Amino acid sequence: MSGNIQLLSDTLAQARAEDRAALIAYLPAGFPTVDGGIEAVKAAFDGGADVVEVGLPHSDPVLDGPVIQTADDIALRGGVKIADVMRTVREAHAATGKPVLVMTYWNPIDRYGIARFTEELAAAGGAGCILPDLPVQESAVWREHAEKHGLATVFVVAPSSRDERLATITAAGSGFVYAASLMGVTGTRASVGASAADLVRRTRATSDLPVCVGLGVSNAEQAAEVAGFADGVIVGSAFVKRMLDADGHEAGLAAVRHLAADLAKGVRSGR
Repeated sequence: MSGNIQLLSDTLAQARAEDRAALIAYLPAGFPTVDGGIEAVKAAFDGGADVVEVGLPHSDPVLDGPVIQTADDIALRGGVKIADVMRTVREAHAATGKPVLVMTYWNPIDRYGIARFTEELAAAGGAGCILPDLPVQESAVWREHAEKHGLATVFVVAPSSRDERLATITAAGSGFVYAASLMGVTGTRASVGASAADLVRRTRATSDLPVCVGLGVSNAEQAAEVAGFADGVIVGSAFVKRMLDADGHEAGLAAVRHLAADLAKGVRSGR
């Protein structure tokens, strides 16, 4: 069975055709429970997200700030497994028909087995993986299996990436390029970072892939700002924080839905 890289590409192209950026939400699998996490992904789509990244909780999340680390810890203490991540992808995609990616560090895939992981993700209807800590020069085997199963390989670029390095990364990637707006970990911030627009410009000079910006976006105003220069706006910690702060699970789902709707308005007003 083939994965949904084409659905991801079509979704991003449709947003561009509508002269707006795509809204990409991030939520960890298994948080607050496996069933609750699936409902949260659906709520983000209901509110207006175009794409959702499902996080595979990891005990050493080098890119993630304290909010997502807290959610990951809850999921891990709840016993979340890779099978639960696949179930989250499968049920969210089946319910919405929209592209669902997995964001994961490399170690869990390496231990699980590349062939097994890519085959199961494609069978679940997944669109691909975001791999923040997989070096491009060590990614050939992963990319071979991902391409075989119709899955995108999304790499992360940072403001510190030199132009030559950007060209190497974008040549190896597919789906889109994840541009980290600033140096550091995920989390909501007062500003997105002036270096983000320059990073998008430099990345576009190396590739025709859409460039989507994450790290620090938490409200409609910031989403509109980023939408003015990027192909997609990625929001994670703000969604997770809404769920952590909510008084009960239903209130958390409502908060996710409301934030997605607010951000969806933001990405439409940025141009």
